[in-house]
Amino acid sequence: MSRIKKAFENGKAFIPFITAGYPDVETSEKNILSAIENGADLVEIGIPFSDPTAEGPVIQTANVEALKNGITTDKVFEMVKRLRKVTEVPLVFMTYANVVFSYGIERFCTCAKEAGVDGVILPDVPFEEKEEFSEIMKKFDIDMISLIAPTSENRISMIAAEANGFIYIVSSLGVTGVRSKITTDIPTLSGHVKSAAKVPCAIGFGISTPEQAKEMAKYADGVIVGSAIIRIIGKYGKDAPKYVGEYVKSMKDAIR
Repeated sequence: MSRIKKAFENGKAFIPFITAGYPDVETSEKNILSAIENGADLVEIGIPFSDPTAEGPVIQTANVEALKNGITTDKVFEMVKRLRKVTEVPLVFMTYANVVFSYGIERFCTCAKEAGVDGVILPDVPFEEKEEFSEIMKKFDIDMISLIAPTSENRISMIAAEANGFIYIVSSLGVTGVRSKITTDIPTLSGHVKSAAKVPCAIGFGISTPEQAKEMAKYADGVIVGSAIIRIIGKYGKDAPKYVGEYVKSMKDAIR
């Protein structure tokens, strides 16, 4: 059984997003381990990119800072190799087509597989153009995770039917970021996805409080949180692992 499938076996999955190299490699590694120790079922690791179009200001700032501090794709692979020595929790990259393309798709997949990466999310690759990446990933047994947004409309069934690993349901229009209220009709969107999907689905974009997580978990197999965690890291810097752990625990407890 794949590690990703296993992540959804024990009730609702909590999935934190952490930008690699923010504020530095060592701290981001500790943040990931702290999240795992406190109940994270799967971790999304962001490989920084200079123009992260899907991200709001919080994660954009983390990307800029990490790049300024010298993070590279190779350093992220090395970090994942170290994490793999101590954890079997699934690790999924979230990055952009340009990062993979400039590295070389085949070479990227070879290194990702060697490091122990389970999946890759490329938010700027439309469903119709994914084969250039997904065919090579399949060869390396890496899941290319599909995103389904409220705007996917008549393509939802098609995207869901072909999805691998898990489906990332985008709860809100626009970019990532904390939202006080999620206004999308999640029950309908999620119901449509689940009726066509053969894999679990998790909801992300805008979720930040235990109350929101608990509500969203009613309609999906997991909940994804990014900006709220990156905000904690921005506030506490090198001391963040303790606070990231406490936050992850509160969110995991809420969706149990």
